[in-house]
Amino acid sequence: MAEDLPNTLVVLGPTASGKTSLGVTLARWLGGEIVSADSRQVYRELNIGSGKDLHEYEDGGASVPYHLIDVVGLDSEFNVFEYQRQFFEVFEDLRGKDVLPVVVGGTGLYLESVLKGYRMVDASEDVAFRAELAEESPEALIERLRDLKPTLHNTTDTEDRSRIVRAIEIAVYAQNHEPTPTPALRPIILGVRWPRPELHERIGRRLKARLDNGLVEEVEALLKAGVSPERLRLLGLEYRFLTEFLEGRIKNRNDLYQKLRAAIVSFAKRQETWFRRMERKGSAIIWVERGDLDVARAAVEGALRSV
Repeated sequence: MAEDLPNTLVVLGPTASGKTSLGVTLARWLGGEIVSADSRQVYRELNIGSGKDLHEYEDGGASVPYHLIDVVGLDSEFNVFEYQRQFFEVFEDLRGKDVLPVVVGGTGLYLESVLKGYRMVDASEDVAFRAELAEESPEALIERLRDLKPTLHNTTDTEDRSRIVRAIEIAVYAQNHEPTPTPALRPIILGVRWPRPELHERIGRRLKARLDNGLVEEVEALLKAGVSPERLRLLGLEYRFLTEFLEGRIKNRNDLYQKLRAAIVSFAKRQETWFRRMERKGSAIIWVERGDLDVARAAVEGALRSV
């Protein structure tokens, strides 16, 4: 029956695994559209460092439409609540047109927020409550947040005072307000996996190409345009290390490459850990070694036949 059929295809994987290329190819094959699950590609100003690679959506045949890329500017703070809200708007629009959403990304929190239907509420800013919190130390704020949310989904909420305050505000509001129900996803989840040495080599090769093709200039232009170093550091990885390089805290391009490559390798390992945790919590991931297209197509066809 139609209500039993998968209504979403997910292609996840660590950075530099080739998941975007695979996802776009599968979307073109299935007549689907890409819905990004990347926490930095939502920002219009972040291009090379966020790995948008928009040419992927045009190469290899008919153009594949994409969503949740370039949706806000750096003057806005995008978060998992906003991602979930916009995702389900896109999801319902695509399903209403009988188009398959192909979710592609490696931000585990964003993926889980929609796959598991995290119960989230739309809390307005509370000026009086924020004034009360302004008197508390960062340590006290973190303790208060952990009391409210013992299983804290997003640990980045504890890395910046404004994020801590906002997370507390939302947690307090949620105690007395019911979240909006979310659509149920019936996903086929493919995971792109590489042997560690090969993935590390891909990370290094891609980083070198980005440094050679404008990554330094991208971050330099953002700083000149008035984006603060603090804001860029919060965006992590490329933007943090390039900011430090341009400030003179990293002395030369070789040091930059070595430090940034090591940080990206560590990040990829954390992504893989998150995906394994998703499996332990019940997400059935079909692993596609080296992103093999034939294996991925066979997995999708097999999942559809098994319903």
